[in-house]
Amino acid sequence: MAKLVSKTYGDALFALAVEEHMVDQLYEEAQAVAQILRENTELTRLMNHPKIEKEEKIKIITDIFTGKVSEELVGLLRMIVDKGHFEQVDSVFTYFIDEVKEYKNIGTAYVTSAMELSDAQKAAVEKRLLETTKYVKFEMHYDVDSELIGGMVIRVGDRVVDSS
Repeated sequence: MAKLVSKTYGDALFALAVEEHMVDQLYEEAQAVAQILRENTELTRLMNHPKIEKEEKIKIITDIFTGKVSEELVGLLRMIVDKGHFEQVDSVFTYFIDEVKEYKNIGTAYVTSAMELSDAQKAAVEKRLLETTKYVKFEMHYDVDSELIGGMVIRVGDRVVDSS
């Protein structure tokens, strides 16, 4: 059910973004709102509290976000609250952000190595990924795993290259 909710609302927001030529704006706003909601656990608890009426929750969302993000995003948040799916709001934004990245050919790469990579090595990894994939830009995430003997493991989407 959670996947269906995130896909339904995420697809709707993505279609609206493309249709209204608001992809970049809604992408940035969705990232910011998702971050705010992740950091503000009190607000999330309040919005998920069963004894608070939907109308009050909708008013809270409207008061917080109107004038700070687009009406389209405020409307989506109000609809999610109205339908009782606020607990899925993070997955909706995650789905939407992933769709925009795919649309704009921005890849996300997770690189795990045995030791910290130098800036030159990081640049070489990113350059090689750009040459061998369809992506025009990458969001790179680096991690060190001391259990690796050597080499690195690179994950882009569902593809993994293990040279450890």
